[in-house]
Amino acid sequence: MSITVLRVPAVMTATGLARPTLYARVKAGLLTPPIKLGIRASGWPADEVEAVNRAWIAGQRPDDIRQLVSELVARRSQPQAA
Repeated sequence: MSITVLRVPAVMTATGLARPTLYARVKAGLLTPPIKLGIRASGWPADEVEAVNRAWIAGQRPDDIRQLVSELVARRSQPQAA
């Protein structure tokens, strides 16, 4: 299974949001936090960005999106099937 990780410019393009807005949404629980890729590098799993985008497009309420974000973050610590 291949996992694509998007860096900030790609997430900005995928969401249409500016950098400060991305981090404001992370702080508000409306976007998953980035994962650390190294000392100074981080990024977002592409499937998480896509899931949150779909929720916004579907018109879900912010509380529903916060719940989705919580579920996505919890899923990160679960072992993946090969």
